[in-house]
Amino acid sequence: MSEITPALVAEHGLSPEEYGVILTALGRTPNLTELGIFSVMWSEHCSYKSSRLHLKKLPTTGPQVICGPGENAGIVDIGDGDAVIFKMESHNHPSFIEPYQGAATGVGGILRDVFTMGARPVANMNALRFGDPGHPKTRHLVKGVVAGIGGYGNCVGVPTVGGETNFHPAYNGNILVNAMTVGTVRTDRIFYSAAAGIGNPVIYVGSKTGRDGIHGATMASAEFTEDSEEKRPTVQVGDPFTEKLLIEACLELMATDAIVAIQDMGAAGLTSSSVEMADKGGVGIHLDLDKVPCREEAMTPYEMMLSESQERMLMVLKPGREDEARRIFEKWELDFAVIGEVTDTKHLVLSFGGETVCDIPLGPLGDNAPLYDRPHVPTPARQPIGGLAPRNGVTDDLVTLMGCPALASRRWIWEQYDHMVMADTIGRPGGDAAIVRVHGTKKAIAITTDCNPRYCFADPVEGGRQAIAEAYRNLTAVGATPLATTDCMNFGNPERPEIMGQFVGCIEGMAEACAALDMPIVSGNVSLYNETNGVGILPTPAIGAVGLLKDYDRRTDIAFKTAGDVIWLVGAPGRHLDQSVWLWQVEGREDGPPPPVDLAAEKAMGDYIRNLIGNGEITAAHDISDGGALVAVAEMALAGDMGAALTPMSHAEAFGEDQARYIVTAPEGVAIEGTRLGTVGGASIAVGGTQVGLADIRTAHRDWLPDIMTR
Repeated sequence: MSEITPALVAEHGLSPEEYGVILTALGRTPNLTELGIFSVMWSEHCSYKSSRLHLKKLPTTGPQVICGPGENAGIVDIGDGDAVIFKMESHNHPSFIEPYQGAATGVGGILRDVFTMGARPVANMNALRFGDPGHPKTRHLVKGVVAGIGGYGNCVGVPTVGGETNFHPAYNGNILVNAMTVGTVRTDRIFYSAAAGIGNPVIYVGSKTGRDGIHGATMASAEFTEDSEEKRPTVQVGDPFTEKLLIEACLELMATDAIVAIQDMGAAGLTSSSVEMADKGGVGIHLDLDKVPCREEAMTPYEMMLSESQERMLMVLKPGREDEARRIFEKWELDFAVIGEVTDTKHLVLSFGGETVCDIPLGPLGDNAPLYDRPHVPTPARQPIGGLAPRNGVTDDLVTLMGCPALASRRWIWEQYDHMVMADTIGRPGGDAAIVRVHGTKKAIAITTDCNPRYCFADPVEGGRQAIAEAYRNLTAVGATPLATTDCMNFGNPERPEIMGQFVGCIEGMAEACAALDMPIVSGNVSLYNETNGVGILPTPAIGAVGLLKDYDRRTDIAFKTAGDVIWLVGAPGRHLDQSVWLWQVEGREDGPPPPVDLAAEKAMGDYIRNLIGNGEITAAHDISDGGALVAVAEMALAGDMGAALTPMSHAEAFGEDQARYIVTAPEGVAIEGTRLGTVGGASIAVGGTQVGLADIRTAHRDWLPDIMTR
């Protein structure tokens, strides 16, 4: 029996004050297993103790919402008895320590969050942030993370249909790997996690428990130091082939009426799954750890409860249905064990070797976990810089931007992902949003991930608004009606008031935009302490969003279609160069405020664009975001392999990143409410009296990332 010393308490990430609360809750000194359970359940990763207070400000309801935050994933109604289940999660620290397995198990974990609710996963997305491309670790991390995402997703047979990858020196010591999964389900076949039925059996299914991932949740809730590489044993090891079997076995059992509740074993493993199920159901739970399937000898209760071994689920069955369920899981060659029962004690009780090794009231582990109102200060306002004098011509800067780290093609990445498996992907990577059919129907789901961390750093409130608004535009640009969002809130140390101020500001901006654009947050994740040696990342509230196409034939994409089509700018002319990619990549400055977001204009413009698409009036559409209008035109030209002849443009008109704007094309004679920029055609992008060959733009755009990765 280990002595519980102040050093051991600190090693478990608990403050002296928190340990005092534990002593009061138990009325005695905890043993090591109990201390470990409190440690993981009170970690930031599991308890959200620094963020819960502010997350309540987010809109989470609406007529389309079936289930908001609090379950494994969010659910929205898409009509005809169909629903979409989706969520985004972080796996940042593990991916920095061990990029392949960290990213792979991030994919595996988010898949389980979705299919544990009854959905068949139909698409994966990701949002990745890496450091300076020239940093000695960046290439290694990119290779490992991309290989891990592709290796797991491709093997499990779920398409990875898009995402975003960005580079900035702020992520040199702490990369971000945010994984998103979308699934479809019938509304009468949704499963929840609240345990019920005193005496009902508690079932363990999936892979055996090992020693990988112990203290994973605690590690994910702490800053990095030079010694963080030593935490490699806390990174889980994934097996996508077992995950595929687990998906099929769970869905087969879900076709019966045997399941009362089900929960995946993610962060904190058997601890979090059992505690959350019992706490949500207002019941107790007793587990006999002698019955837990283990793949290593002499595992202790502490190790079994804190292990984060992958591909495991916990469920409560109706009494008498154990043999039926066992046959299904054994058919799929998965472990199945009855390891406990639901009780009326409202305690987590664990036995091992005939003795009680844990007895903790569930209240302090769940809803009554610590909750902090951290001191926070707003980010100081930035003044516009003004007085910019561009040194180069517009077309010269266009080539530079199309081949820069911020805007160059990510094809090298997404070509490593199978985005066509399941045969329902109809909007591939490279556009504004991916599109996946709802199998057997004319409906389709549009999916996007978005965020501009530089905007959020300059002005968290405006950056939070813009992250939601850009997701709204990306869904709109393919013709989809935006439905709802999930978030992955990646920030530094919340104990620093300026970092907490970034978090609070982003939440406030997001909340305003979600309400104005009718895009409630239905699920999400908070990842704090993303910093190394006191240097934090940029505030990165990554947004994943889904929209609905009622008829996928009424959609559009970014590619120019026909020579002679007119190119229109819908929205205001470009003016805002502060915080633009042009200012950053050409002038070497990250100064000034981000572009302001007019949410009423975003809503009105989105409604107008979707009407144009739905009525078949336009042939292509692309939202204007990073890089401005001329970059959007160039991306459309590359996608359609057709050039463009444009009227003269200033640098602000070409590269300004003003919001609520789109580029659309339409046949001559179609009336569009906007500014006529020019026409489609030729083999170059001509702006007034200057031009650059489309081949030169393509070479710069295509080659930057492969060149970096093959050095």
